[in-house]
Amino acid sequence: MKRVAVTGLGILSPVGLDLESCWSAVINGVSGISKVNQVDLSRHSVQIGGEVKNFEPAAYFSNEKEAKRNQRFVQMSVAASRMALKDSGLILTDELKNDTGVSIGVGVGGLAYLEEQIITMHEKDPSRVSPFTIPGFIANMAAGITAMELGAKGPNICVTTACTSGTHSIGEALMLIQTGRAKVMIAGGAEAALSHLSYAGFGKMKALCSRFADEPARASRPFDKERCGFVMGEGAGILVLEDLEFAKARGARIYAELSGYGMSGDAYHMTSPAPGGEGAVRAMAQALKTAGLNPEDVGYINAHGTSTEANDANETAAIKTLFGAHARAVNISSTKSMTGHLLGAAGGIEAVFSVMALKTGIIPPTINYENPDPECDLNYTANKAVERPLKAVISNSFGFGGTNGCIAFSAFR
Repeated sequence: MKRVAVTGLGILSPVGLDLESCWSAVINGVSGISKVNQVDLSRHSVQIGGEVKNFEPAAYFSNEKEAKRNQRFVQMSVAASRMALKDSGLILTDELKNDTGVSIGVGVGGLAYLEEQIITMHEKDPSRVSPFTIPGFIANMAAGITAMELGAKGPNICVTTACTSGTHSIGEALMLIQTGRAKVMIAGGAEAALSHLSYAGFGKMKALCSRFADEPARASRPFDKERCGFVMGEGAGILVLEDLEFAKARGARIYAELSGYGMSGDAYHMTSPAPGGEGAVRAMAQALKTAGLNPEDVGYINAHGTSTEANDANETAAIKTLFGAHARAVNISSTKSMTGHLLGAAGGIEAVFSVMALKTGIIPPTINYENPDPECDLNYTANKAVERPLKAVISNSFGFGGTNGCIAFSAFR
């Protein structure tokens, strides 16, 4: 099968509006968690989150009208994709557009917009509902509108697998290039779900961190003994993936190879991971196998690390099971400690950070790791970035419904 290169990165997140600012923030341990301003959460028990601040979507669309008619998760998808394409230096000629696809995962979609339209229907009249209601909230509009804006006419898909959506979308893009169905794929995840219903729903599940209201930057604390739930975030992370031979022929700058992909299902519980992270073990093992890597080749794991009690303990157990004695030699970190949990966008943004760690040899920290937990006793790169040469890294994502995904990146030489 064909080898696949990463040639472009695009990102906007709670810690920045471009690759340079986001990367600088995470390697310096800067949190993007604060009180949420875009929606009035005064009636909710949790009022903090990871907002993307000062985002101007019109700058990334073909015209202002298109920017306004699309919802925030779509706007972020288009913006990050344009950044990634520009970063890659790739020019989409008319011929190449037919071989360029889009695979962008979204977990929830335009939930806030759907809420607005439901209120309009019930409080006013069904005739007052916008004709853009359906295309405004369905998840695949991120991939669809991005393709329209860029002119990409190849495969167009949206994997919606809860918090694994971004990782699965990158993995599916990998396989499309490996099997010759596309030369180029624009792949990742996008999400903008800071809404009343999401806070009410996750809050009722007691999944959100309800502490540290006065110190929001301390709220997301993966693997720490005092972790008490995740912090909602939003953003988009996009990779430009190319057939390696095509990328080399055009003289592309290559960040890394996307070398492996694993996925599995727990078949265990609606929201809780399987005991011991059994499904996560199989997803990681499959990613390593398809990449041709041994556990000892991996120097960094960008963990799913949501800051929930069950996830962090089970992911730790899964790493121990698969990596054995090498588990303690691997640097692990959860960048969610700074960005919050971006749901369907998490895998995309964390893939960007994983590639940057591999390319630069700088491993972002897990901030707020202050109180060791006996169940979580590995090297979580606590509070300060670490430099080390890396041969390969993996990025984990797990989601409701027992879905697991893992992607592997190898250094390009």
